[in-house]
Amino acid sequence: MAQQSWPYATYNAGAVTDAEYEVLASRYSDDGVYGDPTDTAVVTAGVGLSVDVRAGVYASLRGHGWQSGTTATNLVISANASGSTRTDRVVLRLDRATWTVAAVVREGTAGAGAPALVQDVGTYSSGVYEIPLATVTVPDSATSVTVTRGEQYVGARVRPCTSTTLPPSPLPGEQAYETDTGILRMWTGSIWVTVYEDSGQLTLGSGFSTWADAGGNVGRLIGSVVTLRIARTRIGSPLYVDDPDGSKVATVPAALRPVTPNQFFAVQFSGGQSGRAEVRTSGEVWVRALSGTVPVNGSLFLTMTYVRW
Repeated sequence: MAQQSWPYATYNAGAVTDAEYEVLASRYSDDGVYGDPTDTAVVTAGVGLSVDVRAGVYASLRGHGWQSGTTATNLVISANASGSTRTDRVVLRLDRATWTVAAVVREGTAGAGAPALVQDVGTYSSGVYEIPLATVTVPDSATSVTVTRGEQYVGARVRPCTSTTLPPSPLPGEQAYETDTGILRMWTGSIWVTVYEDSGQLTLGSGFSTWADAGGNVGRLIGSVVTLRIARTRIGSPLYVDDPDGSKVATVPAALRPVTPNQFFAVQFSGGQSGRAEVRTSGEVWVRALSGTVPVNGSLFLTMTYVRW
């Protein structure tokens, strides 16, 4: 068969079939209920062996819209006399025999857990496609059921913006990419949190005047992980082993500073003396000599990595 494209005036007189529509729309429309898990459950236990699908719910499935109606819909659950507990699913189903979407019950097998979702794609012309709404526990000889909610919700897309033009009314899970900073953020429902950022290589500030550069002193943040490289030589006076405060060897730029205190690292000076480094929330990097005094011209070459939290 030759290649085809649609919609096109000379192909099928410009008309688009249901199957062709699904091919297009399913890639541009998320499958799920409109809302988020803080909303009232879509499915709840009904009277006896039944469940209720609440009114006023909207959803999209493979590009096909669905609305639950202005009153609750009651779905019957089959009796269970198997001797074992049965788990059913309430699903939102696109049935390609009629090209309609509806909430229905997919009955499980006693003792086998919840039945798998059926998501036929293939030629997009037959079969069904389902997404979950809830699971229903039906004990043996039960006269009522228990419902566990499990709605699949429509997601939020990544929006380009700047650091001063974040979306004013974001939905939980919505992401925004700041083109001026390169930071990817996500809205939790109350605050924007950083998902990813790359600070690039930043130069560390100086410490006390008793330290001179012995190489590159730089740092970088990728995601939430900070790596620092320090190369400094002791000048002017030794770093004494009995100095309880130690000495400030560098200063970390604000973008790389830890949010919580107590970032400690083991170090070894060029003369073999062991020591301890601390990166403080102020950005100051302090070192102490532990096993012996570090003489003038003793050097420190150190790489430190920590999670910025």
